[in-house]
Amino acid sequence: MGQMIPDLAAANRQSAKLKSNGISNGINGAGKKCQYDPTFTQKVIAATGPNANPRLAQIFPSLVRHLHDFAREVNLTVGEWSAAVDFLNDCGRMSDDRRNETQLLCDILGLESLVDEITSKQLATSTTQTPSAILGPFYRSDAPFLPNGTSIVQDLSASVPWYEQALADSAFLSGRVLSTDGKPIENAVVDVWHTAPNGLYEQQDSDQPEMNFRGRFRTDQQGRYALYALRPVPYPIPDDGPAGRLLGLLDRHPNRPGHIHFIVSADGHRTLTTQLYDSRDRWVDNDAVFAVKDELVVTFEPREGDPGARWELGYDFVLGRC
Repeated sequence: MGQMIPDLAAANRQSAKLKSNGISNGINGAGKKCQYDPTFTQKVIAATGPNANPRLAQIFPSLVRHLHDFAREVNLTVGEWSAAVDFLNDCGRMSDDRRNETQLLCDILGLESLVDEITSKQLATSTTQTPSAILGPFYRSDAPFLPNGTSIVQDLSASVPWYEQALADSAFLSGRVLSTDGKPIENAVVDVWHTAPNGLYEQQDSDQPEMNFRGRFRTDQQGRYALYALRPVPYPIPDDGPAGRLLGLLDRHPNRPGHIHFIVSADGHRTLTTQLYDSRDRWVDNDAVFAVKDELVVTFEPREGDPGARWELGYDFVLGRC
């Protein structure tokens, strides 16, 4: 994979050269303010044909205006534009079915969280629905179906480096899936996943078995689900690629608070993608991807009389109707 924004140094040199020649902030070499073609943007917009995709025809003019206004506002140079193109290409080259670097970029820009909020509020049919949260770049669609009351933790033996922490964080999760009228939803699917105590999802860690800390559960007639998992740990988003290096250039931390991912679906209801955040976590008020919502911050309580779990969490998911 190429380096993060490989031409950034060249772009910086170009910018410095322009400034040394008195060319900056839209001031040219003659000391006069640059006058950009005021008709150019409209020409690009007008090039869209009459048979264009309707939604694209609706949103493309706004996209072009904002992009062009940004370029003019910051006096974007060819070197900087080229560096940005290389950066996006690097994101694409690093993405595969196990990791989505371009989506991770959207996360650290806050774009996925913003789009999630826009979509959720547009589709909401009730104020009682459980808030959504971002999907994240490490979802896998084919997690195994498991019986209620079983564990998503695989191969937990004393030889695992994080064995003691897994025991200390062992947790029993249970609750119901409800419709907005308060009625339980039978046969809803609760898809759940989280990292190991080392902060890695199983596809990031060759030492973990396939689909570790992942599972899908169906609710019973009372809408109930139950499973064993772990109390989640904080972790840094991957910094070995373009998105992580961008955080470094921006002097931003990469940390996410401990969280558990859920996708909850049922016939006749809108699928809910969300996350639950551990209130004990130091990063819950400073998430690197801006995904935490107050309604999704939960408190794990000590669990007594269960050798399989030291903590417990009860949480009901409320789905809106389609």
